[in-house]
Formats: sequence, C-alpha cells, structure tokens
Amino acid sequence: MDSVTSDARAPLSASADNGLKIVIVGGFGVGKTTLVRSVSEIRPLNTEETMTQAGEAVDDISEVRGKTATTVAFDFGRITLDTHNILYLFGAPGQERFWFLWDRLFSGTLGAIVLVDTRRIDESWYAIDRLEHHGTPFIVACNDFGGPPHTPAQIREALDLDPHVPLLDCDARSRESSKRVLITLVEHIQSLSARHGAAAAEGALHSPEPAL
Repeated sequence: MDSVTSDARAPLSASADNGLKIVIVGGFGVGKTTLVRSVSEIRPLNTEETMTQAGEAVDDISEVRGKTATTVAFDFGRITLDTHNILYLFGAPGQERFWFLWDRLFSGTLGAIVLVDTRRIDESWYAIDRLEHHGTPFIVACNDFGGPPHTPAQIREALDLDPHVPLLDCDARSRESSKRVLITLVEHIQSLSARHGAAAAEGALHSPEPAL
C-alpha cells in the first residue's frame, strides 16, 4: 500500500501569490487526517488529542475501535501547484460537538471533499447539507474500510446526491488515490465554472435590447 506521511518542510516559493483553499469534511473517523497527511508536501499541522474514556460517552466509536486520537480543531496541509498557485488543505473535525467550526472553515473555500465511510453513511448527511447551504462545490469520496460493497446508485440514493456531483472510491492512505480525489474536485469546479459562464453568456445573448 502506498502510504505517505511527509516530514519535509518544503519552503514556500517567493513567487507564490495565489492561495486556493479546499476543505475535507465527513463523519468521525472517516480518514480526513489520513488524506491530508498522504498528499501534503509539508509535515501537516494536526490538532489531534488522545481519546479518553470520557469521550466514549460522547462519540460513537463502535465502528472505529482502533482509533486512539481525534482532531479537535482542524488539520492543515499544503500542495504547490505551480510557481504562483498553492493549494491549502483543511481537514475539519468530525465529531458533532465540533461542527460549529465548519462554517468558518468553509469561508473562502474553492471546493470541498466529503469523505464517506459506507458502513456509517448517515454521518455524511450533515456535511452535504452544510455545503449545499453555503453553495460550495463538492465531490464525494468513499474511503475503503473493507465493509460490504455498495453500488454507486445505492450510495447516491442513500446520500440523496445530485447526479452532477462526482462520486468515487478512494484509499486515503494512498498518495496516488488521494491525488486522484483532489484532481476530480478541481475538474468538477472547472466544469461548474464553464457551465455557469456559458449560461451567463446565453442569458446575455437573449436579453432584450435596452430602450433608447
């Protein structure tokens, strides 16, 4: 398995002047921290704390028994796209008690990845609802936890997902798989931008001439 955690501290290019923000959201323990770690070119900033017995009364850990730490603010990573463009990755905390942080993280976001564990698919509903509320472009990536297989149609129905929202499988531990997720999101954003531009041009073409 291609598993990567970068310890390098790559310097930021002096010519970089355009920061692009992407947020990774989803339920508790779906692999958001792992995805950021797998693709970040710098050692990611993690706000993880050790889970305690007190937290078990608040967070449902029945499907994540091996989890020993959890994000309490956000994860942060970085990818240099070219000499002028930098991609900043923010992994949002998954527990319900930290959801109040999400709206602030969504501010200025180019787009979002909803990471899904198909064994606990209902935990993704809130993320999709908030992204739709903000009008933020997003895609859905199903992280591989080895659960029972589901068809794309079944997942789309369970999430009430718009047909135009991309849905793909991934392994958040794999750098190549996580890169493919990011590329899919960027392509989706570009497609939406082109579609909106064409619609605006079409509307202008058919708008009535102003009276003289």
